[in-house]
Amino acid sequence: MIFFRSVIYFVAMVITVVLFGLLIALLGRLMPGDFSDVVATQWGRFNLWLQRVICGLRYEIHGLEYLPADGPCIIMAKHQSTWETIGLRGIFKPQQSWVLKRELMQLPIFGWALRFAKSIPIDRTAGRRAVIEVVKQGTARLAEGRYVIIFPEGTRTAPGQRRKYGMGGGILAERSGVPVIPVAHNAGVFWRRRGVKKYPGIIQLIIGPPIQSSGKKAADITQEVEDWIEARQLALPISVD
Repeated sequence: MIFFRSVIYFVAMVITVVLFGLLIALLGRLMPGDFSDVVATQWGRFNLWLQRVICGLRYEIHGLEYLPADGPCIIMAKHQSTWETIGLRGIFKPQQSWVLKRELMQLPIFGWALRFAKSIPIDRTAGRRAVIEVVKQGTARLAEGRYVIIFPEGTRTAPGQRRKYGMGGGILAERSGVPVIPVAHNAGVFWRRRGVKKYPGIIQLIIGPPIQSSGKKAADITQEVEDWIEARQLALPISVD
C-alpha cells in the first residue's frame, strides 16, 4: 500500500511541476512583482497537502518565530531528501533564492521556472569560482530582502550520517553581515534519498535562533551552524517506528 500511494503521489507531483512550472515559465517575464515566487510557494504548499492526503506524510515546525518576517537571512539546512526542497519552499515566505546546481536549470519546464524564481545556480565542480558566484548573486538577493537557502553539505545525506559543510554560506554571511538561520529535520526517515516509497509519519522540522555573522569569520560561522544542526539531528529519530 505504501508503494502504491507513493507512485500515485509521484505522478501527481510530476503533474504539478508541469502545470505550475509552465505557469511561471509563460507568465514570469510578463507579470510584475513576486508573481513567480508566489506561484512557486503555492506549488510547495499544494504538494505538502498532497503528501498528507495521499501518503499520510505530515510535518511539525518548531522555532518558526525565529524567521525574520521582512528582512533577509541566510538559511542553512540539513539535506536528506527531496522533501525539504518542496517543504521549505512551501513553508517559508515566497521571497526565496535557492543555491542549486546549474544542471537543474537545463531541465525542461522545471528549469525554465527556476530562472524566474531568482535562483542562484552554480557549477559545483568549479571550486572557488562557485563560492565567488554564491557571494556575488547571494549578496544581490539579500539586498532585495530575500531568504537565500543553502544546503551546506552540498548533497543529500542519509539520516544518522553527516558530510563536510561547505564554506559558501559562511563566506556569504561574513561578507553580507546577514544572520544565518540553521534548520534541522528528519525528512530522510520518511522520504529516502533513493527509492519511490514515502512513509507515513510526522517530519520534525526544527528552526534555530539566528546566528549572528557580523564581525565573525566564515569558518566560525560555518562551525556554529554545523554544531547547532548536528546536535539537533542527534535528538531526531532516524528510522520509521
